[in-house]
Amino acid sequence: MSTDVKRVTTVLTALLLAALTTTASPGAAWAADSAGPSAGQRIANALRTSPVYVDEAYADAVPPSRQRQLERQIRRTGLPIKVVLRPLTKGDAFDGDSDVLAGTVRDRLPDQRELVLITTDGDFADSLDGYEWPADTHQTRDAVAAAGFLDETRDAGLADLTGKAVELVAEGRGTERYEEAIKDLDGSAAPSATPDDSAATSAASYSGGSAWWLLIGVPVLALAAALAARGGIRSRKTAPAVPQLVFATARAADEAELRRRAEAEVLALGEATQTADLSTTPGLQHALDAYAAAGTVLDGARGLPDLAGVLALVQEGRDALTGTDGALPRCFFHPLHGRAALRTGWRPLGRRDRLDVAVCQECADALRDRRAPEVLTDTDEDGRTVPYFELPAERSVWAATGYGSLTAPLAGINSRRIRAR
Repeated sequence: MSTDVKRVTTVLTALLLAALTTTASPGAAWAADSAGPSAGQRIANALRTSPVYVDEAYADAVPPSRQRQLERQIRRTGLPIKVVLRPLTKGDAFDGDSDVLAGTVRDRLPDQRELVLITTDGDFADSLDGYEWPADTHQTRDAVAAAGFLDETRDAGLADLTGKAVELVAEGRGTERYEEAIKDLDGSAAPSATPDDSAATSAASYSGGSAWWLLIGVPVLALAAALAARGGIRSRKTAPAVPQLVFATARAADEAELRRRAEAEVLALGEATQTADLSTTPGLQHALDAYAAAGTVLDGARGLPDLAGVLALVQEGRDALTGTDGALPRCFFHPLHGRAALRTGWRPLGRRDRLDVAVCQECADALRDRRAPEVLTDTDEDGRTVPYFELPAERSVWAATGYGSLTAPLAGINSRRIRAR
């Protein structure tokens, strides 16, 4: 399922549950799986020896003989393809989200600059998701999505579906194959791009909870039916029209999800430092300091900039543990894009000097094409939303450090502590 549709579905479902007075603890799902922090590392370790990781739960669907076939197929492509087939359920190590699984695995393979990752889908057990870094050069997202809509894979098992996805990625025409695969699908069940005013007015005329149930519940059920009918179709061109409240809730959901991920990352770094040996790990003290700083920032985090800072500190600590000298930090413009792919010169608007910043491939492409890259925003003293790096350095440690592009996040935090004494 595409990120946009997944996000809207999640938010609408949450609002429906709220309208029906069903409540749940937001932290309960994450707390339910104490093994979560180490799961990503176990997968990444396995992928260093084989490009195919199959959880034991899928041992019958993808037995060792089929795994070896997939390994040979992947190696013949010459592409940096990795496959992770693992059940995903709400409350597990990745909170049932393939995006979290992919991001976690990617962060634990810092030495692999180019990566094509195929994973199981957290929303549909018989579907796959595709990811690629630093850019979608091989149209991986569409290629993997297309694999599930071909006649030849209609009743295919997980092994055959994965093999087809690998084939389409290697072919390099994923978008074209995706468009061909879905063009004959009946669109009658697709959610309308514009709401019906008369229906909305009629629903609003009901009193109390009934109006909320119709306004929120009907779109949820319609969207769920449309997605189920399509087997998890990735609708990239249409999106259900929802009120501004839903988008505000979506932003809050994004922050909550990022907070859960940051908590998991901090715990994982803590576990890694506990098992490290000082005699063989020169950077252990640095990692411990980064771990302590990340925990402190997480406890006081007030929004996405601080949570992104937690991830930057964790990455710094992990690099110290692995002795990855000279590793690039997270993307300067938007650290949630992940680890940068290269460094480039950039001149801020209104300034004559240029800064040497680390950027992901997406932002590098934007700069090359003279487009504004996507930036992480923060709030200035007047309450305006501005790029985080436009805040005064004395007010924001992230503006001062650029999440590692200008100076190491830990060094920036330590310098503030010294001045505060």
